[in-house]
Amino acid sequence: MSTEARPPLDVRVLDGNRQHPPTVFDDSSLLPADPETLASLGHRVEGADLAAPAVVLPDFHHKSKMELPSSVAVATNGTIRPELTSSSVNCGMALIAVDSEMPDDKAVDVFMRAVRERYPYPTRGTAELSRQEVVKAVRDGSEFSVDRWDAPADDLERIEEGGRIDLERYGGVDRIRSELPALAFQLARYRFGTVGPSNHFVELQRVEEILDPERAGKLGVTEGQLTIQYHGGGGVFTGEIGRLFFRRKDYPAQIKAVNAALKPWFHLRTARSFAQLRARLGLYFTAGCTPLALSSDEGQRLMLATAAAMNYGFAFRTATYAALRRIAADSFGGATGRLVVDSPHNSIYEEPVGDRMGVVHRHNSCRAFPASMMRAGTTFADTGQAVLLPGTHRTSSYLAVAGDDAATSLYSACHGAGTVVSDLVARGVSGDDPLKRKTRRYRYDDGAPTDAHHFDDRGVNAALDVLVRNGLVKPVARMRPIAVLH
Repeated sequence: MSTEARPPLDVRVLDGNRQHPPTVFDDSSLLPADPETLASLGHRVEGADLAAPAVVLPDFHHKSKMELPSSVAVATNGTIRPELTSSSVNCGMALIAVDSEMPDDKAVDVFMRAVRERYPYPTRGTAELSRQEVVKAVRDGSEFSVDRWDAPADDLERIEEGGRIDLERYGGVDRIRSELPALAFQLARYRFGTVGPSNHFVELQRVEEILDPERAGKLGVTEGQLTIQYHGGGGVFTGEIGRLFFRRKDYPAQIKAVNAALKPWFHLRTARSFAQLRARLGLYFTAGCTPLALSSDEGQRLMLATAAAMNYGFAFRTATYAALRRIAADSFGGATGRLVVDSPHNSIYEEPVGDRMGVVHRHNSCRAFPASMMRAGTTFADTGQAVLLPGTHRTSSYLAVAGDDAATSLYSACHGAGTVVSDLVARGVSGDDPLKRKTRRYRYDDGAPTDAHHFDDRGVNAALDVLVRNGLVKPVARMRPIAVLH
């Protein structure tokens, strides 16, 4: 672990009169954190009320449409800073353990075709939910999808926060219903549970290696088992909410058009005084993202909206899980699968930071709470919170649990190693898989699948090694892809 910025760039950040360099978890000889990206992070959090140094994890990189680099966690003392995470919270990944024989190509074709039929792209434009069901999803999170799509209630313990954040602490669902325009709830009826192309995917894997038999047994993972790993967003509602408050760099044209009507209604109609009206005009109708004090009315309103979006995202991905487990049972035979873990990697939570509470913003990094911080009586209270470290569809991926020293990273781990894999291949450090394995690759155009030949695992192993050496995670199992839809 490196805890100092690399010269000549000064990436220190200010916290009152103190100066803190970011805590950088990298391997300077193999995958060093990029100095220019470190400088970008430093500029973004300069002057922030940091509760601890910002955390930089492996797979650190900066996407042009995002305010903040990926694979970071930032904790503040008393402000909410939405630009320190994605404009759409609760994008996340999940892993399903499937009790069936390893499928042949014909069975894989049946499965992937059924997934495309259930979640087509482009979408059909058919409403999946009623308006009242959207309200239930916003209020109840994954519990709504357990009732609506018959997902197992026992699996709620495998979802972060149990798949539901209590809205009452920030004002309750009635405040959201009274302030948010009806159009927002109407739009959230569509495209519920989709996967879609881009970096979102559904991947069939084989568990090749068990690295921690005791924890693997408790998590329900065995060698040779079929697993389904999927990466899905939080749905329409999260995108609307994420861009209602501030003008973000990631602002698709269709959302911009919708928000042209939603934003004035949401912010200006409900202002209770001329002073509040002027304040909201200055906050939400100019460029950038102004920090909001957590204790202020506007701060509580933002946390309420964020928590509501998180709940909708939990419900969204739990609905996807319910569909995938049924499709797998129909395609492969055997019992329906069980959820190993569902983990968001874009979030804002109030969490312990040292000996006090802070506001932890994660951008493309996932929470990693040790067993002592998990709810008593749950599987994760025995194992520690499960963490996924995907490679790519051409490398292995890992299942891990939070390590003993996770507090040093604000209880965070990177959500993947795709950039590390690509970088090491481009540099010639990593190459083709010596065993010549391949992944059957499906697209949404319904064309014939193609073969993607594997790389070796040097990239994903390098990222995992950084996390393990620093006590952030403990590896449990290694999975290798056999087919992917993306």
